[in-house]
Amino acid sequence: MVSPNAGSKVSIQSYKHNGQLHRTWENSVILKGTESVVIGANDRTKVIESDGRSWITREPAICYFHSKYWFNIIGMLRNDGIYYYCNISSPFVYDGEALKYIDYDLDVKVFPDMTFQLLDEDEYEEHRNLMNYPQVIDRILHQQLEILIRWIRQGKGPFSPDFVDNWYEMYLTYH
Repeated sequence: MVSPNAGSKVSIQSYKHNGQLHRTWENSVILKGTESVVIGANDRTKVIESDGRSWITREPAICYFHSKYWFNIIGMLRNDGIYYYCNISSPFVYDGEALKYIDYDLDVKVFPDMTFQLLDEDEYEEHRNLMNYPQVIDRILHQQLEILIRWIRQGKGPFSPDFVDNWYEMYLTYH
């Protein structure tokens, strides 16, 4: 599998299980790109929704993608601390054009004190029925949610104390 080069700018595209484009983030800077891990960053980046509406992100963010895990993690640097938004999703693929994944609706919001909240369970159930998620996918997603929660509680990976700050410092060298 091809991987994006550090310093390059790529778009990030999320899809739904039915193959429909859900959301695109333009111009994320790749800080680390390997076949298994991609770490990117963006700040005031244009986001385009599937219906054509667009908006600009409000704060710098460090994005973590792994080819083995069914989630991705966005660490957002705000004045009162680092907030995380975690998408339960397929592992990423990079096709030379964009970093892509399937968004499976379940999200976890993590606060600076590392408490967290599971979001969008109703949306997950609706889409699971509407798009006929196979039972094996449902099982994988719930297993991966448990792994993600373990990472949060253990301060592992992107949740480790200096992870986001260190990668943000790296991002600043590209500006």
